[in-house]
Amino acid sequence: MNVARLHAPGDLRIEDAPVPEAGRGELVIRVRTCSTCGTDAKIFRFGHHHISLPRVLGHEVAGEITDVGSEVEGWSLGDRVQVIAAIPCGVCHYCRRGQHTVCEDLESIGYQYDGGFAEFMRVPRKVLAVDGVNRIPEHVPFECASLTEPLACVLNGQELANVGEGDAVVVLGAGPIGCLHVRLARARGATTVMLVDVNQARLDLAARAEPDATIDSTKDDPIDAVRKMTNGRGADVVITATGVGQAQEQALEMTAPRGRISLFGGLPKDDSTIRFDSNLVHYRELSVFGAYGSAPRHNREALSLIAHGKVRVDDLITHRMPLADVNRAIETVMSGDGLKVVIGP
Repeated sequence: MNVARLHAPGDLRIEDAPVPEAGRGELVIRVRTCSTCGTDAKIFRFGHHHISLPRVLGHEVAGEITDVGSEVEGWSLGDRVQVIAAIPCGVCHYCRRGQHTVCEDLESIGYQYDGGFAEFMRVPRKVLAVDGVNRIPEHVPFECASLTEPLACVLNGQELANVGEGDAVVVLGAGPIGCLHVRLARARGATTVMLVDVNQARLDLAARAEPDATIDSTKDDPIDAVRKMTNGRGADVVITATGVGQAQEQALEMTAPRGRISLFGGLPKDDSTIRFDSNLVHYRELSVFGAYGSAPRHNREALSLIAHGKVRVDDLITHRMPLADVNRAIETVMSGDGLKVVIGP
């Protein structure tokens, strides 16, 4: 079979590899779709301290079961499945409290285990142990199911920030994650959703997510624009879906009293300090939340949201490429010329 294996930053090769076999407690799936994301691009460019190279990348995976290991119950050949990316241990202090995203022994597909930029992928025993394989309904295309994982991360962030009925929500960053935040906020009952970016072409592309307003922050002061759209109050929730420190600083300024801020996009590790006006938090009684990854239950709910048409994702897919073009796919992600780029091995 063909796989896309990263040997060093910038060195992602299509190689031949043996088709994996399912060991005890494992599955093997034929990968039908593996979506790409900004994390793949970062790993491609810089590597990652949790990844031992060489490694098959790709963690937004959907496919069908081709091999069932011993001691596996409830799964059969041909079952259509989506697989979690982040794998909690299930037994540490945080897992026992249900806080799987901050597991003390967190592992991931495409990091510690070979991922979905391949024709076949082994699903580790550890994934099945935490109920990390989800059945895809027959009417849901594989490419839509592969967006379950990023939507699950978005769901975790909006749960923490308590996005809900009647909220005015601002999303900073008009990439695919920003578009998913717009769609999910609407599904959770937000009445006004605004999308902000520094790139008008990016905003034009993201208009398919149907925000109530788009704001080009190179032309208009986003803080003033948000206040004008909220009768001077500011937003109830601001989500920073970009890895830019200035966006996090602006989020504090544009949030209404008793509002919530989700620092969803991480900053570069060598430039992760921002100017934080603590008086804004103090006097407006703001709440600031970090958001990182997703738990198995978020994947189940995200797939259900897609399956029931509550969060549309098909129109966010702008590029479809074969595995042989995985380098071009990652270049497309880095260029910002598309939204979701999916690989169909």
